[in-house]
Amino acid sequence: MNLKDIQRVKTITKKEFLDNYFKPQKPVVIENCIEDWPAFSKWNLDYIAEIAGDKKVPLYDDRPVDYKDGFNEPHATMTMRDYVALLKREPTKYRIFLWNILKEIPQLKNDFKFPDFGLRLMKSLPMLFFGGSGSHTFMHIDIDLANIFHFHFDGKKQAILFDPDQTKYLYKVPHSLITREDIDITNPDFNKWPALKKARGWTANLEHGNMLYIPEGYWHYMKYITPGFSMSLRAIARNPKNLSKAIYNVFVMRHYDNLMRKIKGQAWIDRKNEQAITNTHRALGIT
Repeated sequence: MNLKDIQRVKTITKKEFLDNYFKPQKPVVIENCIEDWPAFSKWNLDYIAEIAGDKKVPLYDDRPVDYKDGFNEPHATMTMRDYVALLKREPTKYRIFLWNILKEIPQLKNDFKFPDFGLRLMKSLPMLFFGGSGSHTFMHIDIDLANIFHFHFDGKKQAILFDPDQTKYLYKVPHSLITREDIDITNPDFNKWPALKKARGWTANLEHGNMLYIPEGYWHYMKYITPGFSMSLRAIARNPKNLSKAIYNVFVMRHYDNLMRKIKGQAWIDRKNEQAITNTHRALGIT
């Protein structure tokens, strides 16, 4: 893949962030922006197991979407204590995503601050994400196309991003927020997926205490190099076009897709996957 390193800075002012990254919608890794948070010294897998060990957590793996799966329906559950033990014991594909801190373990809110980057953060939605060594998300965009501030803890993680204008090369699945799930974005087969040769993206490795800014509507893929977890804070899309798309995704697209799964079953999923190839190749004149 043609990937450029995401720019990294040690620290940043609000003006620098707004002028250099938010306004031009460019990603950035800020390496030292949370060292004054209690979370910087406290948050690791052992601490999470201690403070939330009895909580039942929803787990997801990398199996392809099935028509019988509900929206964000977990593939398994276990206690957080057992899940952390699994992460530390062996590689696993099981991940946790969109785990709301304020709902599940509200005492963690005392360990972090809502940074002032000049954007209004959605303070009711601090979300945690966990993964084992080698586990990954599919390439996707978030349903609300938000500006994302992604803080990583305890371990190493790889991020790959694509600007929304690269969508035409990525084999986006219609009526969904993902690309083809059978694409290995870290080592794609260009004979099978020739449009990916034209895609231009970004990459960065994240370590404990790093924060990645993901601009609104960006495609993103995350792979855990070692077991670890991250927290995302979000700010609503400011571009009117993106905001209207977010409203459509939440109130129309999601419900339409769920309805068609119920009516058409697996044939609906299979048809969408075929359309991802047909639409991409037709738009680029690939035969």
